[in-house]
Amino acid sequence: MVFLTLIYIFLYLPIVVIIFFSFNTSKLNIVFQGFTLQWYGVMLQNTGLMSSLKNTVIVAISTVVISVIIGTLAAIGMYRYEFKGKGIVDSFLYIPIVIPEIVMGISLLAFYHILNLSLGLLTLIIAHVTFAMPFVVVTVRSRIAGYDMSVEEAAMDLGATRLHTLLRVTLPIIAPGILSGAMLALTLSLDDVIVSFFTTGIDSVTLPIYIFNKVKTGVSPDVNALITVIIIVTLLILLLMRTYEAKSQRKGRI
Repeated sequence: MVFLTLIYIFLYLPIVVIIFFSFNTSKLNIVFQGFTLQWYGVMLQNTGLMSSLKNTVIVAISTVVISVIIGTLAAIGMYRYEFKGKGIVDSFLYIPIVIPEIVMGISLLAFYHILNLSLGLLTLIIAHVTFAMPFVVVTVRSRIAGYDMSVEEAAMDLGATRLHTLLRVTLPIIAPGILSGAMLALTLSLDDVIVSFFTTGIDSVTLPIYIFNKVKTGVSPDVNALITVIIIVTLLILLLMRTYEAKSQRKGRI
């Protein structure tokens, strides 16, 4: 218990410090001088901070949607069908996972330059899908590994088309893997710095890049306030997911 407590302190103490200093009256995150809520109002008035948050949300949602669609279809196709070069395609799938982010960022920047693409939200979304989609494929395919194909055959024997079987049988069964892949893609997109640094434009700065640039001159308390809000929203989402999971388990037992 002592070691476990020390590990949790090491993991969560920096988060507690950020939340604590979001209520500091001083602009310097060095000494806590007094309690105030003013930075939560200043946060909303900071156009640069809010713009970066907006860009982050747009890129993250787009990345999740595109990665889940492509990754799920790719996982199902690679599991169900045999084709020439499948092993090579499977091996190439792991390259974006193991390659250093700085190498991927520089290569994407060079690729955009060859195509004469202006850096912006589009190039940022493409970059995030590039490194997030393989994680979705791996996660969904691990869920399909124990999949019983006879369930689909039974559905089609009962008159279901291939499309209805996919939508009403296959996807609900592998839904936990799809959800896990989506959450993983969302997390990777939200906190990416290195790849985004090379593929973002002037008007498409994300929140991690904004905070990274602020570190050079000092992070203001309004940034801490926004981080605190994000943490609270994240905890609420986790609480809702746990509540839904508990209700589903009770229904399953009934």
